[in-house]
Amino acid sequence: MDNAVSVAVIILSIVLIAVILLQTKGSSFSGAFGGDSGSINRTRRGVELRLFQFTIGIAVVFVLFAIWSSFVN
Repeated sequence: MDNAVSVAVIILSIVLIAVILLQTKGSSFSGAFGGDSGSINRTRRGVELRLFQFTIGIAVVFVLFAIWSSFVN
């Protein structure tokens, strides 16, 4: 049982990393560190909104599995 939970946590972490990297595809490094003065605030729509919601869902599931794995091991 603990092996299955550990494998699930590893898979979830890889998926979470991939989804986060997909989200930041259009931004530059200067924008990530606050150096982008020409940026505008915009609303997420369509695929970008679904990807953002999926990222939140995966992060919540990852945290729950991480807590669960700490009790199983």
